[in-house]
Amino acid sequence: MSFPTVRHRRLRGSGALRAMVRENTLAVDDFIYPIFVTTGEGVKAEISSMPGVYHYSLDNLDEEIREVAELGIKAVLLFGVPDHKDAEGTSAYDANGIVQQATRRVKALVPELIVIADTCLCQFTDHGHCGVVRQLDSGEATVDNDASLDLLVRTAISQAEAGADIIAPSNMMDGFVHAIRAGLDEAGYEAIPILSYSVKYASAFYGPFRDAAHSTPQFGDRKTYQMDPANSREAMREAESDVLEGADMLMVKPALAYLDIIRALKENFDLPVVAYNVSAEYSMIKAGAANGWLDERAIVLETLLGMKRAGADLIITYFAKDAARWLN
Repeated sequence: MSFPTVRHRRLRGSGALRAMVRENTLAVDDFIYPIFVTTGEGVKAEISSMPGVYHYSLDNLDEEIREVAELGIKAVLLFGVPDHKDAEGTSAYDANGIVQQATRRVKALVPELIVIADTCLCQFTDHGHCGVVRQLDSGEATVDNDASLDLLVRTAISQAEAGADIIAPSNMMDGFVHAIRAGLDEAGYEAIPILSYSVKYASAFYGPFRDAAHSTPQFGDRKTYQMDPANSREAMREAESDVLEGADMLMVKPALAYLDIIRALKENFDLPVVAYNVSAEYSMIKAGAANGWLDERAIVLETLLGMKRAGADLIITYFAKDAARWLN
């Protein structure tokens, strides 16, 4: 008995047919746009390793926020670059810290725009680590997990008080979701969701971001608290802990080299999954396009679509404005 040749191409014959049967799509609603806010006045300084991405002082932030809103992007993720750093990152939880001031400004300008506050200490500590550093008897330095949690809770509460719609802790301390959830609830912010950096790898893809956030560790690295890139089962344990501790959304960072982890989270947990299309993923495409090696628009949209196909419900991306223009 012979079988007819399967004609897969029948559904590929025209753009209209392909659109009808398309399994995954990109929309502007999928994007979260990261913004770096700094102190001073009159600052709009391009980040050398991230072409098209800038540091903004508060007085220059309005134009950027209006553009984001006009493009239909629904959410921004705020990172602060302060003028003061110390061992405990006190600028992170200062009521008049740069992230807090920026949050109030954004909400006053475009109230409906969702403000997500990155909740970490690394941009605010003089040593560049994501928590409090203490000296061991051996003379080595280590990040004190529980002491760090106290400061992260204070940071989250101060961000909520400033008007942040979502708290996004990125520090990877053990128990950070439970501590922040309890702190927010006790302070009267039960309705503020937590977007947890649940699966954050100790990745080489963060280099340009560390230039942008001025957060390179002054000694050692973050491998003792961020995840080993070789591990996938551990990612499930990290995510499960955050779910049990009260996370509302789960993030995988970076995205491009960890699409399998995005898929695994999507299949195992009934919460929105967020992919962070990180700085080096952005900069590599920008460099290739600048040299004429690739079609930037095609590569960007295909890359973001791949993240959606893997299971991402939302994508944090520096390409958000460009992608919004291309899709509109």
